[in-house]
Amino acid sequence: MSDFVVHNQLLSDCAIVGDADLCRVLLMNDARFPWLILVPRISGLRDFHEVPSEHRPSLFVEIESASNAVKELIDADKINVAALGNQVPQLHVHVIGRLTNDVAWPGPVWGVGTSVSYDSEVQQETIAFVGAAMGLLS
Repeated sequence: MSDFVVHNQLLSDCAIVGDADLCRVLLMNDARFPWLILVPRISGLRDFHEVPSEHRPSLFVEIESASNAVKELIDADKINVAALGNQVPQLHVHVIGRLTNDVAWPGPVWGVGTSVSYDSEVQQETIAFVGAAMGLLS
């Protein structure tokens, strides 16, 4: 995993939360939705089927851990998990907490309204919460 680099677009859109066993965990800078992005720290991955079989259980466990952290953070009504990768050619998994009264409900969050950047204090509190809930190394 030493040659792993997070795609520049993800770095510009997110803050780093920390590292799980397999993935770097990011927080999307859109305070309207608690939105984590998990990026497996394996170079060259674009799609799920490319994840080496020995790493697939870890990826699933980390998606579950991120989902539980987001659920606990806002008592989410629904957790959306997706890996589209049409704009960023690096495998990354979106874990998004949804409320039935959020601005995008019941549709997807992509392209809805204008993102709202986190206040720096709230962003740091959210990062600390998620990091602790997931047991991440920062």
